[in-house]
Amino acid sequence: MVSTPCIKICQIEPASRLCLGCWRTLDEIATWGGMTEAERLAVMASLPDRKARFTAPPPA
Repeated sequence: MVSTPCIKICQIEPASRLCLGCWRTLDEIATWGGMTEAERLAVMASLPDRKARFTAPPPA
């Protein structure tokens, strides 16, 4: 079973609507318990890219 990416730092960034702790959307957080293993794995695979895009410095 895929564990949750939640790290107990639940802060939603208003513009992106992403949690700054786990990088999931509000919809993903709300539906996590009902997702299939494959759906959870897909979300988990997308999280590093989300974090990198969000925290990357703006282009010069």
